[in-house]
Amino acid sequence: MSGCCSKPRKSSCCGGGDAGKKRPDFLLWGSLAAFVAGIALHFSGLSLPGWVNIFGHTCHELLSRAWWGLLIGIAAVAVLGRLPRELVAALLGRGGSFSGLLRAVGAGVLLDLCNHRILLVGMGLYKRGASLGQTMAFLIASPWNSLSLTIILAALIGWKWVFVFILGSMVVACVTGWLVDHLVHAGALPQNPNSVNLPHNYQVWPAIWGVVKSLKPGRENYRKLVREGLSESTMVLRWIFFGFVLTALIRAFVPDASFQQYFGPSLAGLFLTLLATTVIEVCSEGSSPIAADLLTRANAPGNAFVFLMAGAATDYTEIMALKETTRSWKATLALPLLTTPQVLLIGWLLQQGT
Repeated sequence: MSGCCSKPRKSSCCGGGDAGKKRPDFLLWGSLAAFVAGIALHFSGLSLPGWVNIFGHTCHELLSRAWWGLLIGIAAVAVLGRLPRELVAALLGRGGSFSGLLRAVGAGVLLDLCNHRILLVGMGLYKRGASLGQTMAFLIASPWNSLSLTIILAALIGWKWVFVFILGSMVVACVTGWLVDHLVHAGALPQNPNSVNLPHNYQVWPAIWGVVKSLKPGRENYRKLVREGLSESTMVLRWIFFGFVLTALIRAFVPDASFQQYFGPSLAGLFLTLLATTVIEVCSEGSSPIAADLLTRANAPGNAFVFLMAGAATDYTEIMALKETTRSWKATLALPLLTTPQVLLIGWLLQQGT
């Protein structure tokens, strides 16, 4: 060993002499503690100030909506960790190719996953070798496009608008992924260090069977999967819990009437909607009814599209998860910088047609 930790004596840079000791994740544990405290306040039955009640109720609401999604997302990350990188590359297609982008977009649209699970799965795909463009296309196409939420949204606003919104999201995903892959090829954005080159005679089904066998039933194997899933998900979970707490605070201090007043079918309404969905962490289950309200009551389909899509474009949870995974601010900031203008343009065009 070299440097300040080479000696056995205690040293401040070694965490008190224990070279293997890691600093606590203050963001994760602080956010989780505040979130759990909010839930406890919700069930306390105490006479509390109004904003405290709203904070606690919001924490409980977010937990009731997202707990199963988070658990499934962690399980999916654990399973993805068992996939050979070659298998992921074979299923998604060659990074940087248009067919690979279409596969990533198709996977995002078809998978019945909420935004928190998609974020976990998307980061897992990047670690298994998906190109940066494929990862972003997958994330952009996914958040509200799951089958169940699509059906719910269709019941609220009709299939016509649902198909328009899906087509718009796929266009944004494809264009963004294509631009990102070209920027990577030009050297403006970093390559995925996890990318792999497939052997010429690589066979998919034997690899899939190998993964299935690695998931064999057994208490010890399940424990190992849980440990792997939690370990690989920590960098994303810290930002999800932080987003939950920030959302609860915003709802506690920003009245609903003020929130709803300014989102009419205007250019200002588009930008205010973008600002609102950027700041407020709204899960996909919650975004669909809010978007439906923007379309039906405010007669603002463009605002509804921006509300559904801008979460994938500007959401700080997603941005920080990308930063943790890619270790690059350039790669991370490419997501909002490339997608936001497209989302606003499509929203504005939809507004002109009404």
